[in-house]
Amino acid sequence: LHSDIDSGDGNIKYILSGEGAGIIFVIDDKSGNIHATKTLDREERAQYTLTAQAVDRNTNRPLEPPSEFIVKVQDINDNPPEFLHENYHANVPERSNVGTSVIQVTASDADDPTYGNSAKLVYSILEGQPYFSVEAQTGIIRTALPNMDREAKEEYHVVIQAKDMGGHMGGLSGTTKVTITLTDVNDNPPKFPQSVYQMSVSEAAVPGEEVGRVKAKDPDIGENGLVAYSIIDGDGMDLFEITTDYETQEGVVKLKKTLDYETKKSYSLKVEAANVHIDPKFISNGPFKDTVTVKIAVEDADEPPVFLKPSYIFEVQENAASGTVVGKVHAKDPDAANSAIRYSIDRHTDLERYFVIDAEDGNIKTTKALDREEIAWHNISVFAVEIHKQHQEAKVPVAIKVVDVNDNAPRFAAAYEAFVCENARSNQQFITISADDKDDSANGPRFIFSLPPEIIHNPNFTLRDNRDNTASVLVRREGFSRQKQDLYLLPIVISDGGLPPLSSTNTLTIRVCGCDSGGSLLSCNAEAYILNAGLSTGALIAILACIVILLVIVVLFVTLKRQKKEPLIVFEEEDVRENIITYDDEGGGEEDTEAFDIATLQNPDGINGFIPRKDIKPEYQYMPRPGLRPAPNSVDVDDFINTRIQEADNDPTAPPYDSIQIYGYEGRGSVAGSLSSLESATTDSDLDYDYLQNWGPRFKKLADLYGSKDTFDDDS
Repeated sequence: LHSDIDSGDGNIKYILSGEGAGIIFVIDDKSGNIHATKTLDREERAQYTLTAQAVDRNTNRPLEPPSEFIVKVQDINDNPPEFLHENYHANVPERSNVGTSVIQVTASDADDPTYGNSAKLVYSILEGQPYFSVEAQTGIIRTALPNMDREAKEEYHVVIQAKDMGGHMGGLSGTTKVTITLTDVNDNPPKFPQSVYQMSVSEAAVPGEEVGRVKAKDPDIGENGLVAYSIIDGDGMDLFEITTDYETQEGVVKLKKTLDYETKKSYSLKVEAANVHIDPKFISNGPFKDTVTVKIAVEDADEPPVFLKPSYIFEVQENAASGTVVGKVHAKDPDAANSAIRYSIDRHTDLERYFVIDAEDGNIKTTKALDREEIAWHNISVFAVEIHKQHQEAKVPVAIKVVDVNDNAPRFAAAYEAFVCENARSNQQFITISADDKDDSANGPRFIFSLPPEIIHNPNFTLRDNRDNTASVLVRREGFSRQKQDLYLLPIVISDGGLPPLSSTNTLTIRVCGCDSGGSLLSCNAEAYILNAGLSTGALIAILACIVILLVIVVLFVTLKRQKKEPLIVFEEEDVRENIITYDDEGGGEEDTEAFDIATLQNPDGINGFIPRKDIKPEYQYMPRPGLRPAPNSVDVDDFINTRIQEADNDPTAPPYDSIQIYGYEGRGSVAGSLSSLESATTDSDLDYDYLQNWGPRFKKLADLYGSKDTFDDDS
């Protein structure tokens, strides 16, 4: 920087301010030269704005207005190109056409794209030729070879370079790695690794059992490698089947039906393996299927005997004699040894042992007479066992039908009881009867109904065969009377249609009943007829109703009488009764004050107040009978107690037997006087207590206290 007024005498001072002043940029205050103190990076900051001014060195007075200027950093090629990703991954179908786009990679350059060629990039391929190529300007990677096969090589590693300066010498460059994977297409058909498979299976194998496996190889993967197996030809198509195991991609040959070594010892199958999904673009590579021959050998096995029939049905007449041959079963050993067979009956199916079987020839016979009406069919099982190999056995069901014979006569279908009205008209039908027969239909209907020859001309009833296995009973005459005869027994002969026919005589009970004019039954017994002559039904009902009402009234009266209660008796002086308190405590006399607490004799309920009596007040006072009360001066305790007991027993107003009454006080004014010995010594009593001397040592104290006056006088 230089000012026009600078004469070079050093009086002018240059100063610098602004962005980076004093740090990045400094100025020589004498000459005005501006210097950079460090290396500048355009990518970090492209330009700086500074202000310069000339001032007087001595006074710092501005000599010129400040001048603003811009310092621009000129770019150089100091940044190489950089890709967005260090590694790229891409997929492309195998056998893609040349030029198929795979992926586009992009690089960037931090240098100034407007100045020179520092940021002009060019793409090139360093690794991955000749399989792939890259467009120089866009970075698009494309296939370069046709028919690339995934089965030959699946993954490719490509290195792409981006170089600035337009790719010229001296330019900077950057690289990235691209991993390209060929995806699978169905371009390979399945192939069997061998032309013939050998398998074997035992003739004892059960249907569904696996025989063997075949596998066609398909180098494709995923759904393109799926293979389905099928049997397209062979003499064992009906006996074998094949399914596909999609986990292992194998064809599983299974047994479809049972085999017989003696019938056929080997089979041949033609198995086809075909792709499930076929790509139409590669149909020309087909056909996408392959075939193989499977030979299966049948192995001999020790088989159990085989019956000639899967089941047997025989017939035998009922009531046939024991030992009658029912039928014959036959089994044979299918093996080449053709062992002898023994037969037996499964006794779980013949618990009653109706049949036996000849162990040698298989003839089944009866052991007792059979009754079709009891069991019409017998279902048994017969075993066949090889003589030398007891574990090899076979079982066959045998159904034996018991053929019916006419051995049951027909009977009434129900227990019939007929009713005929007294006013029945002649030839009036009053019941229809039918019959049943335990025999089979061939020996049962048609039934023929008739009256026995001896009563063919029965004067009361006649029979008409309806020819439909029923018969009607009709009245032959009019005017039946219950009083004369109320019950008739009519024998009826029933014959069946068997050969030879059987018949039975059944008795029909016929009751004579009273009926109204419409023919409705009213009564069927003679007693009711007699009662009706005296009293009508309504009168009888009225009488019974009256009796019931009277009974109800009596019951209610008795119940109310028992429940009636009077107010409880209060304690009045004139209604005081004697009490006898009994306890099993023996005291020591009047001097013994600790032997018994007199308070226990008191009524605990009456201590705190007035307690009414719990017994029922008598409705009338019982007057004591004369002669029963002892004399007031009597001292015979036994007589006194016995007298009270007799009064209580004969007193209708006394409480019930086995009751106890407790009084918490001693009455006043008792006619019998007090039984207490208290204060007896102070009274002028004429009683003689000498008898206390005879009561023993326990009453000695009382005898001393209440002895005769003479004794007291002598002592004094």
